[in-house]
Amino acid sequence: MPPLATVTAQPDEWKESALPPPPAFEEKRLLPIEMPPHLSLNYGVDPATISVTGDGVVRYVVVASNKAGGASNAFYEGVRCSTEEVKQYARFNQGTWHDVANPEWKRINNLSSRYAKELAAQALCRGHAPRASVSEMIRNIKDPIREVQ
Repeated sequence: MPPLATVTAQPDEWKESALPPPPAFEEKRLLPIEMPPHLSLNYGVDPATISVTGDGVVRYVVVASNKAGGASNAFYEGVRCSTEEVKQYARFNQGTWHDVANPEWKRINNLSSRYAKELAAQALCRGHAPRASVSEMIRNIKDPIREVQ
């Protein structure tokens, strides 16, 4: 009798869901992201733009503005809590969205800007999973929590 073949199950390869167009945002709705005080920029997220997709990506629009006043920039991004990565899909300037050419997932800890890491830690992720709901994320942006991860 020939030996039984062993079958090794391959985990399903993760695939990002289709990207919807950038959502409309309003600066008057921005909730500030708690950041170190020495930074020259303020960051805020429009809570109406936060969504969680079936693939586990939390998408949102964040706005960076100079503390001294003046111009602001908006970014349409996604955070993948399970792998601690962030991807920028589009930038808003001159009144319109501009797609990022070849957007890539990047380690959230390797970014020169800390806002995505702070937003993920304060509100979007619980460990390596998105928080239970968008309303929980919004509550945590309004009142940032600190968890040992």
